[in-house]
Amino acid sequence: MTSMIDVRDLTKVYNGEPVVDGVSFTVKKGEIFGILGPNGAGKTTTLEMLEGLRTIDDGSATIDGIDVASNPRRIRSLIGVQPQTPSFEEKTKLTELINFFAATYGKTVNAREFLADVQLLEKANSYPEQLSGGQRQRFSIAAALVHSPKVFFLDEPTTGLDPQARRNLWELIKEVRDRGVSVVMTTHYMDEAEILCDRIAVMDGGKIVALDTPKRLIAALLKKGFKKPQQVQQANLEDVFIDLTGKELRE
Repeated sequence: MTSMIDVRDLTKVYNGEPVVDGVSFTVKKGEIFGILGPNGAGKTTTLEMLEGLRTIDDGSATIDGIDVASNPRRIRSLIGVQPQTPSFEEKTKLTELINFFAATYGKTVNAREFLADVQLLEKANSYPEQLSGGQRQRFSIAAALVHSPKVFFLDEPTTGLDPQARRNLWELIKEVRDRGVSVVMTTHYMDEAEILCDRIAVMDGGKIVALDTPKRLIAALLKKGFKKPQQVQQANLEDVFIDLTGKELRE
């Protein structure tokens, strides 16, 4: 698989302390790459450097062969970004916002088709402030994809969502990946990372301490002799919740 992102010894220093400390990894075309770690591990700072939002103090990063530090404006045309807390102009209809975002990239799109893709067509004439949390997250994905980016960054995309909205967003992220877009995401939900991510980098103290597929990371832990009480179940509490309340979105 072709590498879409190539990061080498990426470093960011604040007040003499490295927040991101010599991080290296690649992201392949059309894969979901997860970056996990505790608060303060350097996950969001890493994403923001790749997005051109923060300067790179040392090392290098390229997206589709283009150097991020030298060509930040060109990089922004290649990427879509969904922040932790998306915000939009109030008292502006969703269709108008989609058209506006597309126009900033010199694109003309069918706004209703984009809204239909994220199950928001019935909200086409609504304002952002009228959307639920899950609807805002789905709308922010539609808005980030109006220019057909090659890479899509998501920072903790399902925080605060109910189980139906969370699972719906998972399917949407998979659909984006299946279009050939490289997806880079952070999350604190280990089940989410295990289900969605093709590969995972675990960060701690600004460094990558492990990088592999979820299955291989788990296998490596078991090989070290890790054991816990086995409790084999075919379902969990979230499955019970979904079964009792239905899979459909409540909005």
